Amino acid sequence: MIAIGNFLFKHRNWLFIFFYGALLIPSWPLFSKEKFGKDYYWWPVGIGLFITFFGQLIRGLTIGLAYIVRGGKEGRPYAEGLVTGGIFNHCRNPLYLGNIFMLLGLGILANSLVYVVIVIPVFLFIYQAIVSAEEDFLQKKFGADFIEYCKKVSRWFPQLTGIGKTFRSMQFNWRRWILKEHTTQFIWLNGIVLLLLLRYPELTGYDKQMRNLLIGILCGFLVLIYAFVRYLKKTGRFTE
Repeated sequence: MIAIGNFLFKHRNWLFIFFYGALLIPSWPLFSKEKFGKDYYWWPVGIGLFITFFGQLIRGLTIGLAYIVRGGKEGRPYAEGLVTGGIFNHCRNPLYLGNIFMLLGLGILANSLVYVVIVIPVFLFIYQAIVSAEEDFLQKKFGADFIEYCKKVSRWFPQLTGIGKTFRSMQFNWRRWILKEHTTQFIWLNGIVLLLLLRYPELTGYDKQMRNLLIGILCGFLVLIYAFVRYLKKTGRFTE
């Protein structure tokens, strides 16, 4: 599993292209008009948006409270230090957990049975392998400190005990959240816009001209915001 994880870690950025593309795979619906009536689409839209925004909330809180510098080095897991504060005091892999909820929510939003039943389990296996490789590295580098941390904090299931104390004891760094997450949010929000307007023509009264206009306005607005943040970051006018 560790060897598989090291291989997947090296190519992890390309994996998201595949998982976003998989939203386009033809599928049986999770919610059909026959079973849920003519307003069936509010089920995948409501549930999907709730879950995917919950995933972004987890990522946002994690980055804003205690960001972990673990970007990899020479295609392998790497960490400058053992981060155990913020949300990492309640879950060892909150960023990955947030990604899982974000993609699961998009799969439900796409109303795709194939995505939820087949693609998401594949995604979970990949993350389990990557985490195994990362934890092997962390145990070798930090030894007893990491082992003790693992005894206290679950790998996947957040421990809510003391979460209020964590929030009160730390200040949310919204600047860091924007700087670290703006690319992820840009791709994610564009995906939501396209899924909503292309998958559910009911939302625009089956008016293709209105649909295309909304896509152009919303996606164009997101491009402008993204470009503005990138400009501020590159010029050093917006920092943590």
